[in-house]
Amino acid sequence: MDAAIEGFLYWLRVEKGRSEHTIAAYQHDASRFAAWLKERGVSSPGDVTAAHLSAHMGDLMAEGLGLRSIARARSSMRQLFRFLVAEHHIEADPTTIVDAPRFPAPLPVVLRADQIEALLAAPDPGTVLGLRDRAMIQLAYSAGLRVSELVNVPAHQVRADVGLVLVRGKGSKERLIPIGEVAASWVLRWLRDGRTAFDPTGRAEAMFLTRHGKAMTRQNLWERLVRYARLAGIDGKVSPHVLRHSFATHLLANGADLRALQAMLGHSDITTTQIYTHVARERLKSIHAEFHPRGKR
Repeated sequence: MDAAIEGFLYWLRVEKGRSEHTIAAYQHDASRFAAWLKERGVSSPGDVTAAHLSAHMGDLMAEGLGLRSIARARSSMRQLFRFLVAEHHIEADPTTIVDAPRFPAPLPVVLRADQIEALLAAPDPGTVLGLRDRAMIQLAYSAGLRVSELVNVPAHQVRADVGLVLVRGKGSKERLIPIGEVAASWVLRWLRDGRTAFDPTGRAEAMFLTRHGKAMTRQNLWERLVRYARLAGIDGKVSPHVLRHSFATHLLANGADLRALQAMLGHSDITTTQIYTHVARERLKSIHAEFHPRGKR
């Protein structure tokens, strides 16, 4: 199993171009399953059966693992054994008859327009760090970027002067996204008045840098965003992905085309994008209930 997992991870990295974050998740799930099999005397992928997989899922549930984590573990095992079949290491895929746990998909968390405005105004542009954070959060919301796309985007791929950003998303697929005028103006101000303080030699590649001249990390961005949310008086969950959800929902609520939104978000399947139509519909219902004189029951 160990050799099979090693080959699988190499395939994900080299052939499929998966991110290190995704590869780490697959490795965690696969290694946990391999250890579970070893305790039961199973060491070869060809000896794994559907019964083993079902029992492993049951044990994970008994240990208190959440349904989403169990579903991800099943998905990891399915990808692993599909790879082994494709590479002719085993003849049959034992995951095909193992059902995934079923649970209702919650709607994405979305901020209101006034909360977005308060969040965007929270960083102090009078400081270099505040200017960077103002430009960074503006760009994240304006373009609906994933956190990995935001922290890794090279400075030369952010064309704020013409209102466009070129990002490399999942599967190393590139897409060109429009930037709003306000976000573009803050990015240009960061480039003109702030970025050189963290990169005096002009050699750094990333658009957004730490005070040490290194690219921002996902964790650093998340922590700063949470702090600004509290300063803005926003309760509840706030994360880079909440900004992305808000971007998508606000565009749809204001009449954006679903296909155009799919392209901007970088979704390979439009069914992924369609979740935002449900969010927009629920927001309209809540507004009606709150403000219509006959809206509340």
